[in-house]
Amino acid sequence: MSEEAIDVTRRKSPGRMSHNWWRDIISGQEIGVFIVLMTMILYLTYKTDTFTSSQNVRNVLLSFSWIAIAAFGQMLVIITAGIDLSTGSVMALSGLAAAYFISGDQSPWAVASVTESGREIMIVGNQYVPVAILAGCAMGTFLGAINGALIAWGGLPPFIATLGMMSIARGFCYGWTKGWPLRQLNDQFREIGQANIPLLGYDLPYPTLIMLIVTVLMTIFLTRTIWGYRMYALGGNEQAAELSGINTRHVKLLAYSFAGLLAGLGGTLMTARLGVAAPTAAQGYELDVIAVVFIGGASVKGGKGTMVGTLIGAAIMQVLRNGLNLLGYDPYWQPAAIGFTIILAIMFDRARQDPRWHTRFRALWNMLRPEA
Repeated sequence: MSEEAIDVTRRKSPGRMSHNWWRDIISGQEIGVFIVLMTMILYLTYKTDTFTSSQNVRNVLLSFSWIAIAAFGQMLVIITAGIDLSTGSVMALSGLAAAYFISGDQSPWAVASVTESGREIMIVGNQYVPVAILAGCAMGTFLGAINGALIAWGGLPPFIATLGMMSIARGFCYGWTKGWPLRQLNDQFREIGQANIPLLGYDLPYPTLIMLIVTVLMTIFLTRTIWGYRMYALGGNEQAAELSGINTRHVKLLAYSFAGLLAGLGGTLMTARLGVAAPTAAQGYELDVIAVVFIGGASVKGGKGTMVGTLIGAAIMQVLRNGLNLLGYDPYWQPAAIGFTIILAIMFDRARQDPRWHTRFRALWNMLRPEA
């Protein structure tokens, strides 16, 4: 029996998942990347004086929060053996949609106000902040659903459909704003991305708290619901999934809609943090998000991956960036380091799935272990 078939069998029913839920959340790959993360943290703690400072820890947590949230949606797509190249553009357009309703530049609800210095500005009331958040999430869900429909019913390859959406969404960003950012965002909206919660001597940013909540919810979705099982089954073997009665079109639509929703949420949090919605925001983030998913243990072939692994992958990416800065490396070389990390992660994944490597590692272990 193939490894993909074994994985599908393990998720045969929600009842089976309830007995082995911990295996669905944490596997050998997640433990491996966690060890890599801890090694990086210990090394940077030893080599630098500022890595464990409160401000630096806060910056690291904050910087990978919206990347991790968007990566959760990307992982759902990759589990179904798909890919979403439009994540960065969807984040940018969702951020603009959210900012539109609470920006003094654009909002239809903006009213004139006078600052303490006597300068007149346009502001938007706090009651419209929930509308802005919903607008950002709705925009992402809408774009993701279009991707899913094009793939499931239009028959387009995921690469082509999402590549087209990447250009379309980015084009709307520029066309909507004429290349100018939206400013004068509501103060309460900005607090969502900038305020902190004191925890264990560190300031935990609100986006990080939201990221942790999303991690728990998406883990429950994948490991304890029938739709999570169907996504794994689809990625493991689409033909077998169809023969077992799974409507694969609906599963694909759900996966890409979730990817859009989480990209929209990530883009909204990013906009709140920056305090400005720019049409150039999240440029190239799709590559970061895909890298995070593969580093976290998802398989290129689909059918494998966990939210915990993706979270650890996002942490590794940001710790790597932060560590290179603290160690004084030229920031222009960071993309090269990230590229090497992606290649190594995929090579490790391929080796992990190759039975020949299993045999070699087992033989090496038998040689090294002491005689009984």
